[in-house]
Amino acid sequence: MIITSIELQDYRNYHELHMDLNPGTNILYGDNAQGKTNILEAIYVCCTTKSHRGAKDKELIRFQKDESHIKICVEKDGVPCRIDMHLKKNKTKGIAVNGIPIHRASELFGIANVVFFSPEDLNIIKNGPSERRRFIDLELCQLNKLYVHSLVCYNKTLIQRNKLLKELSFHPEYGPTLEVWDEQLVSYGKQVMEYRKEFTDQLSEMIRDIHLRLSGEREQLNICYEPNVNPEDFENLLKKNREQDIKQKTTLCGPHRDDISFIVNGVDIRRFGSQGQQRTAALSLKLSEIELVKKMVRDYPILLLDDVLSELDSSRQNQLLSSINHIQTVITCTGLDDFVNHRFPIDKIFQVTDGTVANKN
Repeated sequence: MIITSIELQDYRNYHELHMDLNPGTNILYGDNAQGKTNILEAIYVCCTTKSHRGAKDKELIRFQKDESHIKICVEKDGVPCRIDMHLKKNKTKGIAVNGIPIHRASELFGIANVVFFSPEDLNIIKNGPSERRRFIDLELCQLNKLYVHSLVCYNKTLIQRNKLLKELSFHPEYGPTLEVWDEQLVSYGKQVMEYRKEFTDQLSEMIRDIHLRLSGEREQLNICYEPNVNPEDFENLLKKNREQDIKQKTTLCGPHRDDISFIVNGVDIRRFGSQGQQRTAALSLKLSEIELVKKMVRDYPILLLDDVLSELDSSRQNQLLSSINHIQTVITCTGLDDFVNHRFPIDKIFQVTDGTVANKN
C-alpha cells in the first residue's frame, strides 16, 4: 500500500501543489510554519475524512477562498486508485473514489490506511481520557466499518439525549421520550464498547514484545480497556442516574467517558510513570498500531511522522527508524542533519518554503 502522488489546491497555505512520492522514505524539510505538517494533514484527511488536529473543514481551506481540493493516487497490490476530496466552507465535503462519488465516510476507509505520529502523541499517556478515546476512534474507524456505524449512531443519539435533558427544565412533559433515546443509547453503546474491548485486547497483545524491546527487556506493558460502565449494567445505570442527568443536563455515564490504562510492571504510568516511561509507551503504541494494521488488512499502512525525531533521544530514534525501513514513510523535519543523512536510507527529499515544495534529489 503506497501513495504515488498528492495534489492540493487552496489547502491551508498552498495555492497549488503536485508531489510524486517514493514508495520508501520521503523527507520534507524546512523551517517551522512553512507548510510541512499541512501536507501530512492533507494526506490524513484524504484517507480518513478527518484532520489529525481536529480542525474543521472550513479551517483547512486557504484564506479568503471558499473551497479546497485534495487528490491522492494510491497503489494497493499493484492496483491504482484515486481519491478526490472537495472541501467547502459552508457545505458537507464531497468525496469521490476513481471519479465515482461516495456518500458515506465508511466507503472510504480501508482504501489507504495511514498511521500519523506527531510530537503531541508522545503525551497521549499523560493527557486526559478524551485523547485516548480519540486515538481508539481514529484507528478503529479505519479498520472496522461496523464500528464507524455504531460510533456515529451512538454520538447522534447522545447529542439528542443531551439536548432533551436541557429542554426538560422548560418542558417537563417531554420526560417520557427519554426512554426512546435511552434504548438506542444502550444498544449502540454496547456495540461501541464491544469493538473497543476487542481492539485494545489485540493492541495489548501486539505491544508487549515491542515495548519489551524498547525498554531493553526491563519493562512489560499492558493496555487495559476501562469502560465507564459495564455493558450489562449500562441500561440500569442510565435509569439510576436519570434524575442526576436531568439536574446536570448531560448524560453522566456511557462509552463517551471511556478510558484506557497503560500498566508497566503492575504500575499505572498515566499517574505514576516517569516522562521517559510515558514516551516509550507512546512510541510502543504507535509501532504496535502499525503491526495491528498489517495483521488486520494484510498490508503495511502509510506512516506519517511529523517532526517526531527531534523529540526522541538517540535510542528511541534508532528503534523507530529500524521499525519503518520497509514501510512508505513521509517524514517532516527542520533540517537535514547528520542523523537524518546517515542513519537510514532516504529515497526522496523535498524542501518546503512558504507553501512551495522543491524536489531536491
